[in-house]
Amino acid sequence: MTLLDHKKLAVIHIVKRELNLSDQEYRDMLGQVAGVRSARDLDEKGFRRLMNAFTRSSQYQVNPYGLTLRQKLFIDHLVADLAWDQSHLHNFLNKYYKKSRVKELSKKEASKVIIALQKILHSQQPGSRRD
Repeated sequence: MTLLDHKKLAVIHIVKRELNLSDQEYRDMLGQVAGVRSARDLDEKGFRRLMNAFTRSSQYQVNPYGLTLRQKLFIDHLVADLAWDQSHLHNFLNKYYKKSRVKELSKKEASKVIIALQKILHSQQPGSRRD
C-alpha cells in the first residue's frame, strides 16, 4: 500500500476546512468512506473515495444557491493566476454580476464567472489574439 504524498494530504485538510467539518465529522467520514481514522493512512484509492464523498456531501455547497466548493476554489485559482487582489475581484463581480463576494454567486453565475476569468487569462497569454 502506497501512502499519500504531502500535497494530497494538504488538499484533504483544505477541503475539510472549507467545508467547515468538525474533527468528529471528518473522522467519521474517513471511517465510513475509506475505513481509516487519519488521512495519513489513506492510499490512492481511499483518497479518490474521500474526494468523491466530499463532493457528494451537503457541505460541498458553499451557499443555498448551489455554488459548489469546487467552483469557489477554481475561481480562487483563476484569480491567483490573474494576479488580481480582492478589490479587483470585488469590482469585477459587482460590475458584471451585482455580487460583492464569490460566496454570493449561484452555481450558474459561478460557471459564467469561471468562463469569463478563463477568457481573460487566455487573452493575457503571450501570442494570444484579441478578437
